Amino acid sequence: MKVIITKDYEEMSSKAFEIMKEVVTENPAAVLGLATGSTPLGLYAKMAADHRENGTSYKQVRTVNLDEYEGLDATSDQSYVYFMRENLFRHLDIDLKNTNIENGKAKDPEEECARYNALLEVMRQDVQVLGIGSNGHIAFNEPGTPFEAETHVVALTESTIKDNSRLFARVEDVPRRAYTMGPKNIMNAKKILILANGANKAKAVYGLVKGEITESLPASILQRHPDCTLVCDEAAASLL
Repeated sequence: MKVIITKDYEEMSSKAFEIMKEVVTENPAAVLGLATGSTPLGLYAKMAADHRENGTSYKQVRTVNLDEYEGLDATSDQSYVYFMRENLFRHLDIDLKNTNIENGKAKDPEEECARYNALLEVMRQDVQVLGIGSNGHIAFNEPGTPFEAETHVVALTESTIKDNSRLFARVEDVPRRAYTMGPKNIMNAKKILILANGANKAKAVYGLVKGEITESLPASILQRHPDCTLVCDEAAASLL
């Protein structure tokens, strides 16, 4: 695992953008695995600015997102499909038909998971962006998730609900279940770019880089990936 330690969030986002732009420049039809939450917002802002100022095109790019809340879709401003459209897609020349995410309102969750797994089989990510939770989760793969798990529906832990509540008016509004790619889907990506900032992520980052590879810290599986880069600020790297 390559580790890049930056001064702050701004520099972390810049380094992440350099990696992302290299992928898109080398392969204009790349499959981008994308993440939501506050961590990648700086990266997405830089992708949008580069497109606006330099004309980097995403017309041929396809995307797959990690996860989506159960019960939410594009009609909800708290859904991840809405998040991606507002924070990235509407600022690029990407065709929304080429963007993919689990259907939070699918009538049959098992069928929806099978659909998404089949999609990921034929759309292997050229790069997968990840954040890391304070408990070491990646996507919504909570501690104890089997490393062999593929896309599934998960009951969110209280710590993850608390982490995500900052994006909702009330903690009670945070959905309790979500669809998520499993560790196996994530590990299938050709390249992984994981971002972390803030002192509250320091313990998880230590486990990611130097800890035991264990399902009790899902991110630790990334130690086995042949092309994984961690970009983190000094606060998140403070225990390394």
